[in-house]
Amino acid sequence: MRIITGSAKGINLHTLEGDATRPTSARAKEALFSMLQFDVEGRRVLDLFGGSGQLGLEALSRGAASCTFVDAAPAAVAVIRQNIEKTGFADRARVQNADYRNFLRKCKEDGFDLVFLDPPYASDALADALLRLCESGLLHRGCILACESETGGVLEKDARLAEAYTLLKGSHYGRVHIELLTPAAAFFAAKV
Repeated sequence: MRIITGSAKGINLHTLEGDATRPTSARAKEALFSMLQFDVEGRRVLDLFGGSGQLGLEALSRGAASCTFVDAAPAAVAVIRQNIEKTGFADRARVQNADYRNFLRKCKEDGFDLVFLDPPYASDALADALLRLCESGLLHRGCILACESETGGVLEKDARLAEAYTLLKGSHYGRVHIELLTPAAAFFAAKV
């Protein structure tokens, strides 16, 4: 696993030992950032299921203003911190050892422009996190949520999500589905 491009291009990243996490493949990561190519620079990023931190670190390498990394596993948080040091992004990175539900409930940050959601495939955390993000007040207008899953079609599976978000782009790479979502216009109209 390495940073693909930007200021930290080519730096190899540490990963967690064992099968506890499933890093995004190089092919899927390249495809994801190709889809996001003009929507990273200057953005405030949230990497909600951090793992090794590779998605948030790739965003920082490509010019994101800041990134908050969240993971519930202390071992993952330790690896994220090592990778932040290795890439030199400590001044723009913040790490939280927290379950995503607790983080979203307690977060006092100003909000985010880009959110990476790559939870364990076997869980229902993707849909749950999207619903909680709707209610959190943390999504800026024009925010992009990059979702990775094994099945895709997250909006088709829940009417509440279909109301709250609009699909911008979707594609699949082997068994990986990537969907870019944005909050629906009605999402912000209801908050005015």
